[in-house]
Amino acid sequence: MKKILTRIAQMLLVMVLCWFFPKFMLFFILCGIYDVSRNKPLTFALIDRYFFGNGVLTWILSPFNVLMDLVSLPYVNKGVYKIEDLPKPYQDEIRAVIDAAYQQDLVGQLQRSAEAHARSMFFFKWYGANAKTVVDVPAFHRDYKYVKTIGVSVFRKKESTSKHFGPLRATFRVLYNVNDMDDNSAYIVAGGVTNYWRESKLFIFDDTLLHQSFNESDKARYCLFVDIARPSAVPALLAWVVTLNRVLFRGLNSIFYKKWKVIEAQ
Repeated sequence: MKKILTRIAQMLLVMVLCWFFPKFMLFFILCGIYDVSRNKPLTFALIDRYFFGNGVLTWILSPFNVLMDLVSLPYVNKGVYKIEDLPKPYQDEIRAVIDAAYQQDLVGQLQRSAEAHARSMFFFKWYGANAKTVVDVPAFHRDYKYVKTIGVSVFRKKESTSKHFGPLRATFRVLYNVNDMDDNSAYIVAGGVTNYWRESKLFIFDDTLLHQSFNESDKARYCLFVDIARPSAVPALLAWVVTLNRVLFRGLNSIFYKKWKVIEAQ
């Protein structure tokens, strides 16, 4: 009943706003239609989730995200990427972060802090600013040009997320499963693509697409959680936008990752 009442209230609010601000709302609706139509497969349930469920924030930010698609031209947003789709300097920085994770035995060092929680998140860099956590990895604090966020997300066994949309499209999400998985029961679904961590450790995608992560295995899953500035003909502008995001969303980790235990330095 609560869900039904919430949905009715949302629809009434949209109708009222359309009545009083028709041009403004038409603009927002058109941006939302473009934004949600990038998802595959495009179903009624997905559209409903985007406009009236947990995708509302992504809809509200859709004009900004459409602008990010425009300023990133001629690099058309593919949604899901192979590392070879990115310019070589991006590839080099991503590989440097992955190499550092192995050199520092990141899984072994984080295991004790992570094992007590269903979902843990460790941040080493947040939108370009270094962050302190329980493990010191000097390579993660380098002054990268394209890598903007570095973290590690840990799922305990039999732990998964719900379907959700990321809010902003100034960056793309890079996930790399550091520990080896034994079978295909740990995976991510995004943009209509299913990536099994046993088969492919690296997955790069636009996280404003609907996505969901699963760990249905009997062991923990450790993923590098990296955001890169989008390739663009005006990289300085994208870098400035990423910095602006850090300023605007400072201190909001507790909201974005409210279902996670964000573990910081003591």
